[in-house]
Amino acid sequence: MKKIFAAATFLAALSVQAQKHVYEDLLVLYVDEKYEKCMEKALTYTENDATKKDALPFLYVSMCNYEMSKLEKYAVDYPKAGRDALKWAEKYRKKDKDKEFFNNYEDYWASLNTMAGETGENLIDDPKGLSKAKANFDAMTGYYPENPGPWLMLAIVQYKSNLAKEGDLSVAAFDKAIAAAGDIKTLPKDQQKMLKNALIRYADLLVSKGDRSKARKYAEIGKDAFMEEPDFKGLWESL
Repeated sequence: MKKIFAAATFLAALSVQAQKHVYEDLLVLYVDEKYEKCMEKALTYTENDATKKDALPFLYVSMCNYEMSKLEKYAVDYPKAGRDALKWAEKYRKKDKDKEFFNNYEDYWASLNTMAGETGENLIDDPKGLSKAKANFDAMTGYYPENPGPWLMLAIVQYKSNLAKEGDLSVAAFDKAIAAAGDIKTLPKDQQKMLKNALIRYADLLVSKGDRSKARKYAEIGKDAFMEEPDFKGLWESL
């Protein structure tokens, strides 16, 4: 599946004229699962004057770090590979603001979203883990600002960290993203899951602060899409 996906993205890249280099060498290394070598070569492109403005090398650095984060053999030499995958995904998106390549990598974004979201949620209830949770959700809003859920998760972490103004800004960004998203049921499954969890957590936070009316307002966003799921139904019936 990875080879088919990578080949498809390579063919798509061939048709894009804005970027001078296609980076077939990186594609071959990535498909052959030579992640360390692929990453090292991609890094040289990000530093070279002739190629440092191109987006794809930054994306390959992110993808290689993500793959290495899942493999035990890289754990010692690359203990922060998961975090670096997010960091380089953000750097990539800054180079691809118009999303010339972004939609060709939907499978990768789904995988990265899942990793980052699950890691962030595992930390969000631990006061000692809030800074790491914040870093995860902040990165997600950086490389995929159209994805609504991370904005609300980021707001929750900010409120828990006594960063009320920042939290308000993140909620405003969520409001904008969810309005632009359209029908929630058409979002990718990973985005739906995070959105549902974020709405539940945000509603619970609002209830704990005595604002049940606002909690119901935000829970209503997911009513049509998530009412069949027990955790969301339980929330709705409690409001």
